[in-house]
Amino acid sequence: MKTVIMAWGSGSRLWPVSRTNFPKQFMDFLDGKSLIQLTVERFIEAMNTTEDTIHINTKDDYRSHVLNQLWDYKLWDLIIEPSNKGTLAALAFIVKYMEDKLKVDENEIILLSPADHLMSPVDKFAEYLEIAKDSAKKWSIVLFGIRPTKPETGYGYIKVKQTNKKTEAYEKNVYDVEEFREKPDLNTAKKYLLDGDYLWNSGMFMFSIKTIKEEFKLHVPEMYKAMNGSFIDFVSKFDSLEDDTIDYAIMEKTSKAKIIPMELNWSDVGSWDSIYENSNQDKQGNSIKWDVILKDTKNSLVWTEKESRLVTVNGLENMLVVDTQDALYITKKGNSQDIKKIVSDLKKVKRREVNEHVTTYRFWGSYTILEEWTNYKMKRLTVNPGETLSLQMHHHRSEHWVVVKGTAEIVCEPKNENIKSKLLTVNESIYIPNTYIHRLANPGKEVLEIIEVQVGTYLEEDDIVRFEDVYGRIK
Repeated sequence: MKTVIMAWGSGSRLWPVSRTNFPKQFMDFLDGKSLIQLTVERFIEAMNTTEDTIHINTKDDYRSHVLNQLWDYKLWDLIIEPSNKGTLAALAFIVKYMEDKLKVDENEIILLSPADHLMSPVDKFAEYLEIAKDSAKKWSIVLFGIRPTKPETGYGYIKVKQTNKKTEAYEKNVYDVEEFREKPDLNTAKKYLLDGDYLWNSGMFMFSIKTIKEEFKLHVPEMYKAMNGSFIDFVSKFDSLEDDTIDYAIMEKTSKAKIIPMELNWSDVGSWDSIYENSNQDKQGNSIKWDVILKDTKNSLVWTEKESRLVTVNGLENMLVVDTQDALYITKKGNSQDIKKIVSDLKKVKRREVNEHVTTYRFWGSYTILEEWTNYKMKRLTVNPGETLSLQMHHHRSEHWVVVKGTAEIVCEPKNENIKSKLLTVNESIYIPNTYIHRLANPGKEVLEIIEVQVGTYLEEDDIVRFEDVYGRIK
């Protein structure tokens, strides 16, 4: 079995912590590890044979996050999509990659899983995986449903057919799918819970390559046609592929859909309410993170970032308070699903806080914006040992670098020829005029920290012309 963990969602329902450039799957919300790390560890524990392997499907924008967070696991392969499309095109790309690049057999079983869910106990989940494998080998597309424990409005639902109760499939806890339902309102969710035939849609699928290709041929023939060409041709056509979801294009039309009801602890960690529900709470029902002081407060979540300021809360009950270095979110418990409307409004006015944190992570380390105004910006750069930034230049800004920790190896020349480097240590600095070719590297064994002051008429990150880059960012 090939497990493909899909790590490309934006996680807008957990704003302001989850943002487009660093979404929730890479965040540590609960257990000292990111959600994608917990997901990988879960599948490693659930694997039963040495032939089972884990692969990460993501987009190029998140490649550095995946590499930085999963480097030590050494049990996965990175599948980078050519561009950002819907889940249907992503599935086609995964299948094509498996066949052409990894040379897997058409009878190979593939499991698709989100990267940002919580699930326990793992041994019980492993049992469900074995049941699903048996069904997938018989040409089914197997979904994993969750027995509802409350009337949840934040999940999609799948209705189970009850016509196969006396069959062998029923004895093995495998059901036919009757229909898919979108996220309901509260009254409808209550009816689903009482009905007993509705399951939460976990977003996980299992199938053989042969089976899913047959469904592409039947329901999405143009995409199937593109999949039968060479890998290079498929990639060249990727942007023109149909932009749809797996659910709409295939799962709601196929006659091969089966579902396994799973009775275990599960959450898609899709809202601040779910963060509260899955967190440890004190005797007053409060859950806090980092520098928080509470007074006369009950049944509330107060979540801050490690680098954020002190947060004090007095006299509140049933509240969600989320504080970051540049944005604060406060709402009543039960209302956190509405945050998508706030994020949508912020996008309309092009607020930077939708996409970027104060700290941005890169292959080589990170940078934190300390202060910015119309014609200047101040950053703190951290460069990990042995890492190097690209050889680059800027048209519209000059830069001043001051070393505050470690040793910096720096290039600064007016032209891209006869380039020589020099070393700077703590308290030493350098001025880099606009249009000068320059590069920063850390040749030492400790983290390098630089204070960078940018001055110019345009200070955005797209004013970078790269000449050399060890991380492959030159197209």
